[in-house]
Amino acid sequence: MTKFLKFSLLILLCITAFTATAFAAFFIITKDAKLNESKLINPDQSIIIIDDNGNEVVNASLSSKNKSVKLENLHDYTKNAFIASEDRTFYSHNGLNYKRMVKALFKNIAAGSFKEGASTISQQLIKNTHLSQDKTIKRKLNEIKLTKQLERRYSKDEILEMYLNTIYFGHNCYGLQSAAQFYFDKRAEELNLTESATLVGLLTSPNNFSPFKNPEKSLNRRNTVLKAMLTCNYIDENAYGKAVKEPLNAHKPVAGEKNYDYLNAVFDELEETNLPLYGLNGCIIKTYLKPDLQSKIENLAFETDNSVIITSQGSVSAYKSTINGAKRQPGSTIKPLAVYAPAIDEKLISPFTKILDEKISYGGYSPENYDKKYHGYVSVTDSLSHSYNIPAVKTLNALTVQNSEKYLSRMGIKLENDEKNLSLALGGMKYGLNLHTLADCYSVFPSGGFYYRSRFIKEITTNDGKTIYKNDGYKNRVFSEGASSLMNSMLLETSKSGTAKKLKNYQFDIASKTGTCGNEDGNTDAYAISYTSEHTIGVWLGDKNNKKLSVTGGGACCNLIKEITDYLYSSHSPENLNVTGGTNEISIDADEYYDNNKVMLSDPASPKYNRLTMRVLSGNEPKETSTRFSSPVIQTPALTVTESGINIELCHAKYYEYIIKRNNKVIFEGKIDKIFADTPPNGNHVYSVTPYYKCGENKIYGKEISLPSINFNNSGSSPQEEAPDIVKKDWFDL
Repeated sequence: MTKFLKFSLLILLCITAFTATAFAAFFIITKDAKLNESKLINPDQSIIIIDDNGNEVVNASLSSKNKSVKLENLHDYTKNAFIASEDRTFYSHNGLNYKRMVKALFKNIAAGSFKEGASTISQQLIKNTHLSQDKTIKRKLNEIKLTKQLERRYSKDEILEMYLNTIYFGHNCYGLQSAAQFYFDKRAEELNLTESATLVGLLTSPNNFSPFKNPEKSLNRRNTVLKAMLTCNYIDENAYGKAVKEPLNAHKPVAGEKNYDYLNAVFDELEETNLPLYGLNGCIIKTYLKPDLQSKIENLAFETDNSVIITSQGSVSAYKSTINGAKRQPGSTIKPLAVYAPAIDEKLISPFTKILDEKISYGGYSPENYDKKYHGYVSVTDSLSHSYNIPAVKTLNALTVQNSEKYLSRMGIKLENDEKNLSLALGGMKYGLNLHTLADCYSVFPSGGFYYRSRFIKEITTNDGKTIYKNDGYKNRVFSEGASSLMNSMLLETSKSGTAKKLKNYQFDIASKTGTCGNEDGNTDAYAISYTSEHTIGVWLGDKNNKKLSVTGGGACCNLIKEITDYLYSSHSPENLNVTGGTNEISIDADEYYDNNKVMLSDPASPKYNRLTMRVLSGNEPKETSTRFSSPVIQTPALTVTESGINIELCHAKYYEYIIKRNNKVIFEGKIDKIFADTPPNGNHVYSVTPYYKCGENKIYGKEISLPSINFNNSGSSPQEEAPDIVKKDWFDL
């Protein structure tokens, strides 16, 4: 036997041994894997929802009973949309796509993880109904064995039908029928081409591609599915061209069930936990739901689309929404978060800093105030409480968008590239924010600068008591304690005298910010966000299709906030908000502030009437101190001559007293309103003025100021020494 034959025989024996070992290992590992027909045709799974009081809210069925579809009743484009996107060779393979599996294997080896999948529709059905979602070799081998059994026992159409009745589409929709009813308020048999493609687009990430939460992403994903259908020749170029131009027409059906919106939010959050959504049979989900509070907000009177949320440091007590968490333009509610609080922490401003409200233009961007007026110099507090736009844009320009983004990112807000401009100060965002996010961001201020991500789900346990998920109480430092205290004080002022003044009569601290998006033709979004030391309350009113309405943040939204607040605190009052922590109290010169819009520490010798007490972020005290009283200084007085005497016009008369000398002799000492009048003898005179400030029994003298020499003559003629030549000229003897 030649060496080549020996070597070839050895290789063959090794391959045979390896193959036999692999087969043996496969059968040993998968010996307990058995196809269960009942899981395929009756995937009855249920979980129990518990409210904050420990009472069962609802037994939430995951099986969508009585909501199954028959493949024969569906349009061909509905079936083909799933096949084109999920498994193009579905009708030709025997359950496994070996080519895709080999490619995925090499990618996973290169990545060093089970990052890439290669599941056919048959494999997905097995995984969702029989197995966990763990990415392990044992689970994959069981999946392969059960898939082969599935393919031998059922036809392709039967497998596709079972798949469509069990797949998860988000929002607690298991099965195509549930999804069609939830997203489009119609039966699966009535779905058109674009609606079918939209639902298929949800499968990879229902939460991320939800048409309610991320409509633009959902639209792009839908068009990707349509492109796949075109590639597979399920639709022609004409049908494709028309379909991609159609808008999303998803709309949530009107909910009539109690706790409907809260439970939908629970299932949305459940997706974010990365728990196996197909393996929660018998689990108990404990929530933060306050049933009485939920009932209260569900029974409020609304004339528009609406969202209401009530949170309490990391938990959601009640929630309802007719737009299902969709993102909307935040309007002026973004100002404290993106502009004023960051600018305080960057030591650019304080609540009393004055900003000139004037016509501006930054590279062609010329914002206006809602009242189309300019208000001159206004404090930051007034700018915020009255929601002036121009001071906010000016402040963001000084802060820079980059610095603003730094703070927003700490609250989970990530800006798109085309959002990174000065219109951000007024809520100009590509996608916007949902009300839940806004409420969480505002909870930063009563918590001393910490961002708490509020959750609906407290804990998830199995039916045998094992905890498989628990709210981690995530928090993150965003602003300093001092910036939060100062924001509390400013937003309290908004409730007292600003755009949220409908809330001014409460005897406890309630801070607020309103926002309205629209123009002279009407508004599309109106907000009011209020918080106490115990709760944050958010209200949004508007139209999901951007129809113009007459709602405003300071009007209808604040009325709803008031109704909720009355209910929350009907029997007790919350503690006051922290408005001093991390700050220092300072005294500034009142006249410099009011007359010159300048912030200076008050002179130690200053009287009380010229002091303003303010609070600033610790470390951001003014660097300059007034010396108005410890070193009296005046401008050179104006000197005028009249027929009856000489007038000396003085400034700062309300602060100082004066010593006035004529020819180096004191002729007056004391208080003067403004004008000192003197009738001196004829002749040349030199006056001097010395200001001084009386501090108790002491006198603090300023510099003596000498005035120009002047000649006075009270003969009745002009006080000039000599008449001009033109007077003496003999006009009759030329």
